[in-house]
Amino acid sequence: MMYNRVPKVTVDFWIIKLLAVTMGETAADYLAVNMGLGLTATSVLMTGVLVVALAVQFAQKRYVPWAYWLAVVLISVVGTLVTDNLVDTFGVRLITTTWVFALALAITFAVWFASERTLSIHAIFTTKREAFYWLAILFTFALGTAAGDLVSEQFGLGYLATGVLFGMIIASLALGYAVLRLDPILGFWLAYIFTRPLGASIGDFMSQPGEYGGMGLGTIVTSALFLGTIILVVAYQSLTRNGTEHIR
Repeated sequence: MMYNRVPKVTVDFWIIKLLAVTMGETAADYLAVNMGLGLTATSVLMTGVLVVALAVQFAQKRYVPWAYWLAVVLISVVGTLVTDNLVDTFGVRLITTTWVFALALAITFAVWFASERTLSIHAIFTTKREAFYWLAILFTFALGTAAGDLVSEQFGLGYLATGVLFGMIIASLALGYAVLRLDPILGFWLAYIFTRPLGASIGDFMSQPGEYGGMGLGTIVTSALFLGTIILVVAYQSLTRNGTEHIR
């Protein structure tokens, strides 16, 4: 029996994905700001941890919930830090980072398709395909961070309005898939990109002080809340095997 190395796209998948990207935003802020590590040190540290997590994930040869979602949470943190470093440390404009990561993602998809003749997430059963998959995931997180920050900060919409905007975009994609027969692969990757700024907006809205338009829960409470929920849903998937996909 051959297994897909990534999970089926179910309701569970999108719940954990949204929780993971929300936690990625607040955890990155906590490590860089609250712990005083700074963006550069935090980026180096978390990239090292991500490399270890990906090594564990690649060793599984099938979908193992805890290994897969650990890698997603960490890649969410690193993707956020990459964008934040470019903007805050090196002074790159948000509009520039958005276009750069969009181009990088497009190139990744082009090379992936040229090599494998498919971008389907239902047939990730080789190391090469999984490598393309995780590279695309990294760029979706970096692109989603840049696009979300561009909308909420540069256009001045604020956290809540930005979250509503991207939530409506995702809802329109779901409607397009269900009613208008939107290509499922295109719909998946677009939704994957837009859940990043949606999750970031939710995380910022919950963690930031009231004077900045947030609820003031802080990064520790918000990160712990979402981490606990992720653990519960991942445990459910592990027990029920909901998410495991057989290829043949």
